[in-house]
Formats: sequence, structure tokens, C-alpha cells
Amino acid sequence: MSKIKIVTDSTVDVPTETLNRYGIEVIPLTFTMDNKVYTDRLDITSEEFMKKMAQANELPKSSQPSIGSFLELYNRLGEDGCEILSIHMAGALSGTVQSARQAAAMSQANVAVVDSQFISLALGFQVIEAAKQAAEGKSCADIIQHLEKVRCGTHLYIAVDTLDHLVKGGRIGRGKALLGSLLNIKPIAALMDGIYTPVMKARSYSQIVSYFTQRLVEDATGKTIRAIGIAHADALTLANRLRQSIVEATGYEQIDIVYTTPIVSIHTGAGAIGFMYYVE
Repeated sequence: MSKIKIVTDSTVDVPTETLNRYGIEVIPLTFTMDNKVYTDRLDITSEEFMKKMAQANELPKSSQPSIGSFLELYNRLGEDGCEILSIHMAGALSGTVQSARQAAAMSQANVAVVDSQFISLALGFQVIEAAKQAAEGKSCADIIQHLEKVRCGTHLYIAVDTLDHLVKGGRIGRGKALLGSLLNIKPIAALMDGIYTPVMKARSYSQIVSYFTQRLVEDATGKTIRAIGIAHADALTLANRLRQSIVEATGYEQIDIVYTTPIVSIHTGAGAIGFMYYVE
């Protein structure tokens, strides 16, 4: 049985040391800020990016990896006959997974491409599970079947602190943003089938923490919590408040808190927080 190598993209938000420990390859997205092109996770830290974005003249623009970069990676990884399982951010949010599929069709290697229908640590849940199963000698077909189970048990919620980036990104009008700012509204959305779906309008950080905690408690009733992750864009205090609330409500303490990638922060702005968990 040939070995299976796992590939993902830089929106995965899993720490580099963890990815290296599992032998996971990461293909980066890029973004342009003030006419300079940056490679995600390589050229600039998340903290540095937030400072530069606050001073930038325009909202940075992100770009998916090229078909050629995927093809080069796949051919290199497949030189020794290994199979490749390439797991990526939601296709509804980016053309990354489509580029991967086109490259897979052109590659000399045996490549299977999976749309995780998530981003950030929720994408990471599937990537890490795939790596663990590959290490156990599971077949590519078996791993993909398992990922469907992980995907069905995964939930992702995101709350933004400001509506400015949603306006700049063309997702809402300036009138709605002005009204939202006057009312101190912090919209919460869920990522469902790879699509952002508004679920609540919070008016305080306490409401955000309470809502996220309640969602987890309800979804985990009668089930086992397999993983919990919190990603933030310069909102560590809120992330820690949420973590404490989750621990008090569930007793589950293995909660990862990470600073999200610039690719995600471009669309959310500073103060945003993502809450993700996997139950079965």
C-alpha cells in the first residue's frame, strides 16, 4: 500500500509546528497590500499584518494559489509513488479548491481533492484527522469517508467587531454599516455548507460568549467533544473569555487559541473571533 501525503492551504490556522509534526504540506495563498505582494504564513506574521492593514490605503486583496503551484507540488510529492490527499478551504469562499482539482487532473501523481467546506481550525480538524489516519495505514477512500463524518460533526461561528471590512468587501451597504455601528451591533454568522449564514446580532461581547457557549452545549448534548478551536484577529481577551466560559460549561479544557491568518483577517477586520468545534 502506497503512503498517503496530506496537503492543505494556508488558511488552515493550525500552528506550523503541529503541521510539521504530522508531515502536512501547506500551499500558501497570497495577498496584495499597498502594491506589495505577500505570501501567507511566510512573509509576515498575523500581528504585523494587522498593524499594516490598519495603516493601509486600501483593503488588501487575497489571491488563490495558481494551478501551476499546485501541479508542481503534486508532482514533487508523487515522485516516489505516494498518493496525495489535498484538503482545502470552502470552495464557496475561494477558488483554491478548484485550482487544486484542475492541477490534480493534470498531475502525474494520484491526487484526491476534498472541499472541507470550512476554513481556519475547522479545516484543521479534517486535515489533522486525515494525517492521523494516513499514519495508521488507512486507504485514501477510507480517509475521505471519515472526513465526511468529521465535516458533519463540525460547527463554525464567527463574530465581527466592526462592519467596516464587510462594507469594503462589498458584502453589506454603507447604510447598514452605519446603522449597525450606531446600535453597536456585532453580527454573528455560521458557516453552513461552506456559505456564511447570519444567525444573530449581538450587542456586546458577553452576548457573543453566551451565544457561542450555548451553541456548543446544545450540539454536544449526548455526544463526545472531539476538538474545540478559537481563532481571533487581534481579539485575544475575548478569545480567553470564551475559553473560560466553555471550560466552565463543559469541563473540556483542550481548547486551542490561535491568531488567524491574514487571508481571513482581510475579510473580518480587527476584533473578529471564530469559534469552531467537532462533536460526534
